[in-house]
Parts: sequence; structure tokens; C-alpha cells
Amino acid sequence: MIRSMTSFAREQERSSFGELTWEIRTVNSRFLELHLRMPEELRAIEQKVRDKFNARLGRGKVDVGLRYKAASEQAGTIKVNEAMLRQVLDASNQLLKQMHSSPLPTAMDMMRWPGVLETEEQDFTPAQEAAMTLLDKTIDSLLEAREREGARLAELIQQRIDGMRVQVEKARERMPQVIAHQRDKLSERLAEIMGEVDKDRLEQEIALIAQRLDVDEEMDRLTTHLDEVQRVLGSKEPVGRRLDFLMQELNREANTLGSKSADTETTGISVEMKVLIEQMREQIQNIE
Repeated sequence: MIRSMTSFAREQERSSFGELTWEIRTVNSRFLELHLRMPEELRAIEQKVRDKFNARLGRGKVDVGLRYKAASEQAGTIKVNEAMLRQVLDASNQLLKQMHSSPLPTAMDMMRWPGVLETEEQDFTPAQEAAMTLLDKTIDSLLEAREREGARLAELIQQRIDGMRVQVEKARERMPQVIAHQRDKLSERLAEIMGEVDKDRLEQEIALIAQRLDVDEEMDRLTTHLDEVQRVLGSKEPVGRRLDFLMQELNREANTLGSKSADTETTGISVEMKVLIEQMREQIQNIE
């Protein structure tokens, strides 16, 4: 099933260590462009996060944000560095012996001294593991949304494919009439010039015209390309680039039909084909 490159997913989880929230926004891009925002506490898993996106997404501009709010009980515990405190007190006592008028240092003075108070290092491993698990869930939601949107795009493209097939058949049916009309016009001109039409000469000219106006080969290639587009729409792999290439080939054949056109109806068929191709191309720009 094809996937759209435009989607959004958000997942949140609350646990004993705090609250985690992933948000992913994606838009179309020729390549996979990952823009990642993470809190410093969970920065250790950044490479794993990048590897995860590289493995699960084909292309698109991906804006990823992770928010982490630690639980109040998870805040680092403050403790006193007793060895440092003793050193500061000993130094303070030595100064007091020499500076009899100096006031005694207060507890707050001691607390302000660098190194006296320490914060126990917090273990963020549980939060990091939970963030990776939640990321899988968020990417699953993103891919489901991409597939839903992709299914709608496939329906729109299929409608244009059906429209293209109708135009191909119109062109096939029209060509005998075009050649017959050219035969009549040529016969009239030759009669005006020569007085009496040379049938052999007329047939030679008609054969040349028919060869110049023949579009069977172009119509066969158009049908083949349309069959390939329809086949690719059912693929499970990223197909956006291949579909874009097929649009170029379809447009080439439609242009050739237009260049060989000998009447307004055939020209109209060529124009209608190019309109349908452009409509498909616009949808394909969003396909992964």
C-alpha cells in the first residue's frame, strides 16, 4: 500500500519517572530529512532514534519532538559533602583565630560554598527505554495515518488512470477517421492540380500520411505505462520516485500524440491526457 508523506502523530505516556510526549510531523521531500528536538536528559538515545526513523521511513521531511517532564519524586536528592564541609569549617576557624572581630559563618554561608552541597546523579535509563518503546508506538500511528492518506491518493490516481485509458481508446478510434479525411483532402487537391487523380500517386501519398500520423506505437506505450502505474500502486515499497518517472514517460507520449495531431479532436485528446497526467503528478508529489 502506498503512503503519503504528509501526516502527523502524537503519543503520550505517564509513569513513575514522569511524562513523555512524542510528536511527529511529516511533509513531502525528495529525501529523508530528519529534524530532531530532544531534552538533554534523554540525549543519549538520539542515535537510536535516528536509526529507527531511517529503518522505518523511506523519505520525507520529518520534524520530531520529544518532551520529558520528570516526576517530582524523581528530582535529584541534595546531600552534604561532609569532607568538603569539614575543610571549609577548619579554614573558617583558622581565619577566626586571626580575625577576632569577624562574625561566625552561618549554615547558609556554608551551603553557598561551592562543593558543599551535591545533587545525586539521576538515573534516566528507565525514561530512555520508555521513550524508545513509545517512539515505536508513535511511528506506528504515523505510518497508519500515512497509509490512510496514501489510500485516498491511490483512489485519485486510479480515477485519472481510468480517464487516460478512455482517451487512449478515443485516439485509437479516431485515427482511421483522420486518415480517411486526409485522403479526401489530398484527393481534392490533386484533382485541382492534375485534373485527374492518379490513383497510384494518391495511394503513395496516403501511405506517407498514414505513416506520419500513425500513433499506434504511442498508444501501446501509453497503455503499458498505465499498466505499470497501476501495478506500482499496489506495491508495499516506497514508490514515489518510480511514479514520478512514469509520469514523465506518459507526458512524453502525450506530447508525441499532440505533435502528430491532424485535427482538433486529436489535439483535444492530447490536451486532456496532459491535464490528467499533471493531476496525477500533483498527487504523486506527496507519495513516499
